Amino acid sequence: MNEILLRLKELLFPSIADVAVLSVDVNIAIVRVDVRCTAAGASCPGCGAWSAQVHGSYLRFPADVPSSGRSVVLQLRVRRFACRTAECGRHTFVEQIPGLTRRHSQRTERLRSTLTAIGLALAGRPGSRLADIVGAPTSRSTVLRLVEALPEPEVPAPRVVGVDEYATRKGRHYGTVLVDVETRRPVDLLPDRESSSLAAWLAQRPGIEVVCRTAPFFAEGASLGAPQAVQVADRWHLWHNLSEAAERSIAQHRRCLRVLVSETPETPETEPDPAEESSGSPWPTGHRFADRTRTVHATVHALVEAGHSRRAIQRQLGMTSRTVKRYADAAKPEDLFTGQWQTRTSVLDEYKTYLDDRWNEGRTNAWKLWEEIVPLGYKGSYQRVRAYLRQNAPRRGPLQPVLPRPGPSPDGFSAALKPSPRPNTST
Repeated sequence: MNEILLRLKELLFPSIADVAVLSVDVNIAIVRVDVRCTAAGASCPGCGAWSAQVHGSYLRFPADVPSSGRSVVLQLRVRRFACRTAECGRHTFVEQIPGLTRRHSQRTERLRSTLTAIGLALAGRPGSRLADIVGAPTSRSTVLRLVEALPEPEVPAPRVVGVDEYATRKGRHYGTVLVDVETRRPVDLLPDRESSSLAAWLAQRPGIEVVCRTAPFFAEGASLGAPQAVQVADRWHLWHNLSEAAERSIAQHRRCLRVLVSETPETPETEPDPAEESSGSPWPTGHRFADRTRTVHATVHALVEAGHSRRAIQRQLGMTSRTVKRYADAAKPEDLFTGQWQTRTSVLDEYKTYLDDRWNEGRTNAWKLWEEIVPLGYKGSYQRVRAYLRQNAPRRGPLQPVLPRPGPSPDGFSAALKPSPRPNTST
């Protein structure tokens, strides 16, 4: 019998000393192990004095790691010892088994570490589900408390630090996040993004050699707190800023790209079809809407002439029956160019004749023309006037270069007060 209990002790508690297994009770749902401590005494947690005087004993039932999907509970009899030191505030204390129990704990150290590992991997709710499956049921709050009770890991002093801002409430509250660039792990969070806070944090860590920063106020803090460090920009911000600058540059010179495409020698120059010009089509050849409409119209009519039914055309082109009917009933593509944006009125329509006359007189400055029509009642923007003049520039000649918007000047103000001729709206 003693040999069997010894083997059970080696099987259940292989790395824990001073533990004896008295009996094991196994049923369908739970395994109960009767255990007691065999140490001669224990050390007082208050003063550290050794005591072997037993004051009493009681039973504890800590849960252990499950076995074959069944819960394991220890029936552990622990002893209460009397402290012999008169100056100690503890008169009695309970023994703890190293590696197995701790004070006020309802789980063994093995089960506690298992649930902590599950919580670190899956967090609260998923970790609780997995614990129920393996046979150690617990709540999500308990899993999170075990994770929060872990001591802070010792982080080595970083050599390369990345500094950036984060928002606890966007547009209102911002802080500073510091990241170890070499390990790609967050190091610390500062409650604000002031240069003084960053300088104080860097001054406590003289081993920092490189600071990757973004904003100018971070540069000031890095210079004050770590003058020995080299300040650089990280790769992501470099590529992000470069892409934004390239996008802005291309957007500002998109008309130059259109001129280059039109002047490419590989593109043959095609003369406009006189039939299309005389048809009164609102879109000339080359407009993407007009070209797409003409292509679909030709495809639909070609399939109709080939003997395909409208239902077959609908399946082949992926259109609705109403769209196929509209293209098939139109005799020419220009019949479909109705009800679009080209028929909408503009606040500039009343003043286009005046702008054309002034342009023909040699007044080609868009800003000056806009200043002239504002006293006449024009309530639109300068960009609309500039776009209209630029759109019609090929048949008139190039626009004069427009400088950045000047501030209000006495000349412009006096010119605005002078009466100007009303636009000629007669046709």
